[in-house]
Formats: sequence, C-alpha cells, structure tokens
Amino acid sequence: MLTKLALTGFKNRWRDYLVLFSGLIMSSAIFYMFEALATNQDFLKQNTSISMVGIIFQFGSVLLTIITLVYISYANSFLLSMRKRDYGLFMLVGARKSKIGQLIWLETLLVGIVATVVGVAIGTGLTAGISQLLINSMNLSLHHLAAWYFPAALTTLLLYVGLFLLAGLFNLITLTKTPALKLLHSNEQPNRPQLKPGRQILEVIIGLVAIGIGYWSMANLGTLQLAGIGIALVTIVLGTYFLFNAIFVWLMVLLKRLPFAQRGLNGFTLSQLSFRIRNYTKMLSIVAMLFALALGAITVGMGFHTQTPLMAASSNAYDMGIVNATSAEKRQITALNPTTNVTYHFKAGKKAVYYQASEFNQHPFTTIEMRAKAQLDYKRVTQNAKQLSKSSLIYQLMQLQGSQHQQTAPVFLSSQDYQKLPQTEQHLTVFATNDVTQHLAGLKQLATTQRHRDKGLDKGMLGGRYGNYVMINGMYSGLEFMGLFLGIAFLAMLASCLMFKILSGADADKHRYVMLDKIGTTKRQLRGAINKEIAVLFILPGIVGVIHVLFGLQMFKMLMITSPYTGIWLPFVIFAGLYLLYYLLTINIYQRIVLQ
Repeated sequence: MLTKLALTGFKNRWRDYLVLFSGLIMSSAIFYMFEALATNQDFLKQNTSISMVGIIFQFGSVLLTIITLVYISYANSFLLSMRKRDYGLFMLVGARKSKIGQLIWLETLLVGIVATVVGVAIGTGLTAGISQLLINSMNLSLHHLAAWYFPAALTTLLLYVGLFLLAGLFNLITLTKTPALKLLHSNEQPNRPQLKPGRQILEVIIGLVAIGIGYWSMANLGTLQLAGIGIALVTIVLGTYFLFNAIFVWLMVLLKRLPFAQRGLNGFTLSQLSFRIRNYTKMLSIVAMLFALALGAITVGMGFHTQTPLMAASSNAYDMGIVNATSAEKRQITALNPTTNVTYHFKAGKKAVYYQASEFNQHPFTTIEMRAKAQLDYKRVTQNAKQLSKSSLIYQLMQLQGSQHQQTAPVFLSSQDYQKLPQTEQHLTVFATNDVTQHLAGLKQLATTQRHRDKGLDKGMLGGRYGNYVMINGMYSGLEFMGLFLGIAFLAMLASCLMFKILSGADADKHRYVMLDKIGTTKRQLRGAINKEIAVLFILPGIVGVIHVLFGLQMFKMLMITSPYTGIWLPFVIFAGLYLLYYLLTINIYQRIVLQ
C-alpha cells in the first residue's frame, strides 16, 4: 500500500522529479567525463610532456568530488523536501515508521542508481561527441583517448552510489525522528537571514585573506610547485564560501532597507532571494568555482592553440625545404602562393654540404631568432661565405637539407671552388607562406610526397615551420584538448547546478506569483521580477569567477611563450555568450512553471 501511495506521489510531482533526475544525470555525466581523462594514465602520458599533469588532475578530482558532495547533498535536500509532506501524511494515517524508513531508503537509493547509470551512459556519448568535435575543428593530434573507460565508470558509480547510501541513511534518521505535524508544515518555514555584524566581518576578513593566499600561491607556482596547487585549492574554495556567506546575506538585508526596495516589485524580488538565502550561498560558491574552472580551462586551451603556430614560426623562416623537387612538387608549391620561393644548388660530401656563396648573396637566406619572449627577429643573411659559415643560426639551413644531410654543416664556396667539386649537383628549394595553419592540407601533401622519396624522413626530422608545427601540435594537442574539453564539461556542470537550484524552488514559488496575479500585477511586471532575481544569481558568481580566472592565469606563465592574457577577450566573449544562453533558458523554464 505504501509503495502504491509513493508511486502516486511520484506521478503527481513528476515535473519536480524530472528536474531532480536531469540535474543528477548531468552531474554524474560530467563527473564521468572528467574522470575519463583523469584516470586514463596512458592518455595523460602520451599527450603531454608535463610530468605534473597527472597530479594536477588528482587535485582536480578532489575539487570535483567536493563539488559533487555538496551538489548531491543539495539534491538530496530537494528530494527530502518533496517527500516530507507525503511521509507526514503516511504517519498520520497510521503507517509504521519502520516501513516508512524502508521506503525512504529504497527511494533515495533508486533515484541515485538510476540517475548515475544514465549519467555514465550520457557522459560516454558526450565524451565521444565533444572529443571528435574538438579534434576535427582544431586539428588536434591525440593518442589513447577512450570515450568509454571502465575505471572512470567504476569511480563514478562507487562515488555516487556511496553518497546516496549515506543520503538514504540521513533521510531515514531525519524523517523517522521528526513529528508528523512538523513534516506537514516543513516547507512553510522560511529561512530568514539574521544580520550578525561581528560574525560577518570576521567571515569577510577570513575570506579575503584565504583568497589572497590562494592568489599568491598561484602566482608563485614555480617556487611552491605542487604545494602551491594544494594551497590554492583549499584557500580559494574556503575563501569563496566565506565571502558569499557573509556578503550575500549582508547585501540582501541592507538592500531591503533602501528606498530602492520600495519601487515596483523590487521588495518582492529581494524577499524571494532572502527566503532561502543560506542554500543560495552554498550553491553560488560552487557555481563561482565552476565558473572559474570552466572559463580558465577554455582560456588556457585556446591560449595553447594560439601559441602553437607562434612556436613553430620561432624555429625557422621557411615552411619547408625540398631536396630535388620534382615538377609536380614545384606546381604544388606554386599553388600555395608562397611569399618566398628560392632554389639553392649544392653538392654533398661526406663531411659537408657545399653551396655557392654567390647564390646566397643574390637571394639572401632569411634567419630567425627570439629576441625576447614571443618577439621574433627576422634577418636577411647577405654576408660573404666566410662570415656566413660562422653564423650561430646556420642550423636553420641544416633543418631544410633532408634526412641525409640534416646533421651535415653547410660550407659556402666561391663559384670557382664549387665547380671543381666532383660530386653530383643537387638543388634545395625553400619556400614560405603567409601562414602555416592556412595551408596545412597542401603542406601535408608535400610532406607525404617527400617521405615516399626520402624514407629517412619522419615527423621529427621534417625541418621548417611545418615540421615544427606538426611536432609542437603533437606535444600541445593534449593540453589544448584537456583545457577545452574540461571547460565545456565544467560549463555544463555549472549550468546544471545553477539551473537545478533555481528550478527546484519554482514549484514552491508558484503560489506567490498566483497571489501577485490576483491582486492585479501585470505579466510584464512579474517577468521583470523573475528576470532580476535570476540575473542576480547568475551575475554574482560570474563576477567572482572572472576575478579568480584573472589571478589564476598566473600559473601558466611558465608553460607559454606568450602571455596567458594574450587574446583573453575571445574566450571571455564566447563564454559570456554561452552563459547568457543558459540564463535565458533558465528564465524561460522558470516562467513556464510559475506563471499560469
């Protein structure tokens, strides 16, 4: 009988359960997506040369576990709030507490297991889809990436099922020890914030000091090493919570005392925010951290993608060098519209490659060097043969000489001495385009043709900017992918957390909007109040998250040849657009629920 009553209650509140299930499914799906990278040691080792990346992912797993713990705790509170009235009625009609406790346990565990299994399945699909999208759109080179990874699935299942077992035990104890009448009226008891200046000032001070320590540790990561990441993880999370807990409560109470609160429905909006203020502070702290993680990961991922061609360009002034280019290869080079296209004749000996100095004086060989970080200095070499052979940049010419002569130093002779050499004359064609990344397909075709003729060439020995681009892209593709992939995952979890928090209270808010409608409030005013209320919940964690990102990018100065702040506006604009879409989607769903 109790089971039948429970199913009836479920049918009557299917919309609320749909919000709960969707939130839990997205949470477990994103946790699996993160663990699919974090637990795949082959993927981490093969796609990045940074030895710390595995430990960094372990810190990330700890942080995400903490966020998941709070998220499930809040989801369980939502489940509990939906069922309190029903279980109170069961007690009033004579149901035994032991039976109700058993029903609570099974219901909580069933919700958790079903949501987790579905979440892992969706997470697998999202991992595969997002991976292919990033690889194809950004020309990434990755190894050992697996959309389905059993250790990640097992970790997700163990964590979520374990947490729901604890949640079921908590629900059992809470509901069986609470009087029936109190359960019936539990949702009508407001959580009014009380302004305690001494306590809140202390929380503000602790929060600012903790965040300051976290920012300092990120800026000095080169000195602190792994300890810096651990310090930042703990202090910034705690500092963010203390600031939200103190400032947000204070802000709501103070705003209600201003004349601003008496205009239109502003007072109602502030009261709505104050009604469940403590729960909001916890969730907003999580959202702020997820906002910082998502925006930071996307910014770093795009930063690595931007600096790959810059690093390739810093190695050589020419895209490629082709020894004894055929007529077909020359036509392919011409089709690329090269800005420079020069052919030098040479004769190869056992100890040196001999060139005519006159050809280099007639067509100067351009060299490149790094004067400072991310500043390239192009030089046109026009010295005589003796000076040129002593140049410290002569290795740039050696890179272009093919596999047989890449380790052989060039020697520059006069025309008379060159003609006396008995070796067969060959020719080296060097060329440069305006941008390697715009001509990858054509350059790849030329490289493939060369490898067919010169078996000694491989990706590591193919000289010039294209060869270096292929090598560097292979090194940094893993970091680019991790940054963008995790950024998308954290953005999805951010939206899941915030939308779940807002929409989970929509049904309880419905009667308030019905009352406002009955006293003559227009639909436009009601929509305006909703828009303002939800806008506050989106803007506050966004501001804190942006500040975290601006300081957190200090960690990546040692990994990038360019400043991590270069071109930062682009990921910020993209992220702001996606964040705005989530905001519009949330207010649309919320209005459909509360406005009849």
